[in-house]
Amino acid sequence: MKKRVKNKFENGLYVTATPIGNLGDITLRAIDLLHEADFIACEDKRVSGKLLSYYDIKTPMISYHDHNAQDVMPKLINELQDGKIIALISDAGTPLISDPGYRLVNECQKEGILVTSLPGASAILCALTNAGLPTNNFLFQGFLPPKTQARQKEIGKFSTVDASLVYYESPKRLLACLKDILSVLGDREIAVCRELTKLYEETRKDKISNLIELYENKPTPKGEIVIVVSPPNKNEGQIDDLDAALKDALKTLSVKEAVAAVTYMTGKKRKEVYKRALEISKDDER
Repeated sequence: MKKRVKNKFENGLYVTATPIGNLGDITLRAIDLLHEADFIACEDKRVSGKLLSYYDIKTPMISYHDHNAQDVMPKLINELQDGKIIALISDAGTPLISDPGYRLVNECQKEGILVTSLPGASAILCALTNAGLPTNNFLFQGFLPPKTQARQKEIGKFSTVDASLVYYESPKRLLACLKDILSVLGDREIAVCRELTKLYEETRKDKISNLIELYENKPTPKGEIVIVVSPPNKNEGQIDDLDAALKDALKTLSVKEAVAAVTYMTGKKRKEVYKRALEISKDDER
């Protein structure tokens, strides 16, 4: 085997991807950089310390996150202007993706400081490749708002976009989030990817309504979650059997949620769908 020559690095800011779970998922170039850098700018020293300890990296860490950016950024810029090499990492994955850092990159560019990326692990791409849903177009929305009304509004912004939609979500909000996705987007195919690259990694793919039923009858899942939702069906808006669509939706949803979902699916007026949903619900109660 040909002997590996270590990478050499010039002064600048290196946006460096780190593992999202399995500590082996880091590039040789990133390991070289983390050893050679003058400083490592990280979100949480305790989290990053585990990775550095695993690879016996002794480089000093500087805490840099949204809450201290205003104070720390000028110090980092000064170090870079003095010829230092700084690695910017996040707690996991690729920095700047739902993580702090873009302001530092922007400031470096303004000052003429070298900025370059060392690519690697990304939860978004890992979930997309696991999901088995269309990847030619995808839209990442990050973490959705925690409250129902705001969450539904955010989901609705891209309800007609011909792309797979990707979200980050916490385990505690997963079920509520799935119900909101169903009420806004209709019963699309979806993949819930959990604990990616870790010991208990799993991907569950099904219709949204089926996964809602599953998670309603299971303990709250653990670990970090990425949700991938399929693009809108080209036949949506052409469903003629309103009763069939409502009866199917009402199996797992409240009247309000079912009305919202079927309205999106059929393109019919909400008043018409709501009236028929009440009639079906009353018939089922008899």
